[in-house]
Amino acid sequence: MSIISIDPEQDATEQHETARQLGVPAAGTHRKRKAADGLPRTVSADLGVPTVHHTVTDYANFDHGATTPALVAVAEAAEQVQRRYGSVHRGAGYASQVTTGWFEAARAQVADFVGARSGDEVVFTRNTTDALRLLAHCLPRDTQVFAWESAHHAALLPWAQDRTTRLPVPTSEQHAIQLLREALERSPEGERLVVITGACNVTGEIWPVTELVAVAREFGARTVLDAAQYAPHVEIDLDVLGVDWVAFSGHKLYAPYGAGVLAGRSDWLDAAEPYLPAGGATSRVHHDHTQWQLGPARHEGGTPNAVGAITIAAACATLQTHRATIGAHEAQLHGRLRAGLAAIDRVSIVEVLGDRPNVGVVTFTVEGYDPSLVSQVLADEDAIAVRDGRFCAHLLCDAVVGDGACAIRASLGLATNGEHVDRLVAAVRRLVEHGPALSYVHTDEGWSAPADPRDLSEPLPW
Repeated sequence: MSIISIDPEQDATEQHETARQLGVPAAGTHRKRKAADGLPRTVSADLGVPTVHHTVTDYANFDHGATTPALVAVAEAAEQVQRRYGSVHRGAGYASQVTTGWFEAARAQVADFVGARSGDEVVFTRNTTDALRLLAHCLPRDTQVFAWESAHHAALLPWAQDRTTRLPVPTSEQHAIQLLREALERSPEGERLVVITGACNVTGEIWPVTELVAVAREFGARTVLDAAQYAPHVEIDLDVLGVDWVAFSGHKLYAPYGAGVLAGRSDWLDAAEPYLPAGGATSRVHHDHTQWQLGPARHEGGTPNAVGAITIAAACATLQTHRATIGAHEAQLHGRLRAGLAAIDRVSIVEVLGDRPNVGVVTFTVEGYDPSLVSQVLADEDAIAVRDGRFCAHLLCDAVVGDGACAIRASLGLATNGEHVDRLVAAVRRLVEHGPALSYVHTDEGWSAPADPRDLSEPLPW
């Protein structure tokens, strides 16, 4: 753990500036150690943050489930792209030609990352939510959709309500399979789509994807995999898994915000009206009708986010290269974190399916403490980032946490190390046994400590 003391005689602004400056060398040795371990580096490895104890501590990131820091390789790719920046397709200039080549190469890289089959398409979107909404737009008329109430809202809400069957939150792997089978047996003939969560965004449990796909296929139903939490941690192969489409986001895959992917079967996508009817999606515009493109261009109207697509590809390539090393790193840390938190009195771990593989998430509650207070104390006192709330999965939290209740989610990844795990466990134990170091008050903006000596404002980056 890298800790640097701050002179308490400095005013708050000076303390914060000292923290910002001293955080870089404090975490720099950690960056080198991670590289020596064979793990890809993230750009946040040199982030030191001030605590209420007049110290600077390296940032312990347990919020990968919401947003991952960019990989160094991804940041370097983004810098290269922006130096040769040009709008893709139809441009004769050097920058346009180079960017177009990289953009289409990114599509091929993502196709390889998901194990795309012959005839599958890779469509670049804004994020997982946008990708699933695109698929919803492309469903044939009267398609029946089946989704578990445990799904993230992005996978639960985009489908037509009157043609969607919501399955209850399951209590086990076999219960999830049983619920799907029973629902499909009762459903009318016609096109059907089953929405499958790859890994639960609340608890990190990996769902039995291949088993659920097998049930869907028995009844002639197609499947889409919400891989927002799954793709950063588990290898995806569309053919092996048997799913028809997969959706995921760049910002959970160690790439920047603003880009996502829908990959899979082309027939429903090519038969639908364009998702964004605009330039790029058109083949020919006539006075009385428009001919639309087929393939990915049909749904990528307007100037696409080429930087986002290329950086997703850079992330995919890096994760593919280091998949085994990353998996071992995450499994070791997850076991250590779960065991440490489970051993603390008044701490309860939240689960849905029970004994299932996990992508590196431990969600928990602390008896007697508001989850948002716990997360604020961890951030203020120990430079630990966790997330609290209902995680855009309200029905799931109602079922497994309590009606209207919230929890604390610790989601680890490449920006997390063993010292961070030990620090989080120790901080939770200290909170349970001794309470917060400062007195906290609750307002409409959340919890805060009036005696907090820090000034956390940062100058605008422009």
